Amino acid sequence: MKKIITTSKAPAPIGPYNQATLINGTLYTSGQIALNPSTGELVLDDIVTETKQVMKNMKAVLEAAEMNFSNVVKTSIFIADMNDFGTINKVYGAYFNDETAPARETVQVACLPKNVNVEISMIAIKS
Repeated sequence: MKKIITTSKAPAPIGPYNQATLINGTLYTSGQIALNPSTGELVLDDIVTETKQVMKNMKAVLEAAEMNFSNVVKTSIFIADMNDFGTINKVYGAYFNDETAPARETVQVACLPKNVNVEISMIAIKS
């Protein structure tokens, strides 16, 4: 049975979707951007701070499903400028163990919601 995952520790959806859906032990998250869930404001000081906020939001969604980054098997990263790849990758990489890091793609896109610079979604498996 499908279970909708929500938490006030991550930004509320800005459209007709949920933060995540859990079905048969697999969590499918919606993309997270750098919205501060407490203030509703974007955190766009620089790409490092922005990426850290995205990962903080993703951590909150995973925790709401009683999971953590070790459960993640696949991520999708969407970025506005491929020149930010190295910096985003460094911040992102701090959340994973190199030997067990998930599969991933990183794609440059023309525009992201609210004109942010990075959006990340994940698939996680409850072990």
